[in-house]
Amino acid sequence: MAELRKPDERECERCGRTEVWDDDQDTWRVPDQDDATAIGDVHCVHEWDIDGSFRPIE
Repeated sequence: MAELRKPDERECERCGRTEVWDDDQDTWRVPDQDDATAIGDVHCVHEWDIDGSFRPIE
């Protein structure tokens, strides 16, 4: 049987913001880091790196 995968992290191709999926909260969140790129530009219209190259079915 095929397994459906979902991304567990993403990065904005415009500002570098990184986020991880939080299963407990069922939402994306900024990881706990001191690195400024974890926040990125809050006013950016984020273009996430999850695109047609991500394969949800293995």
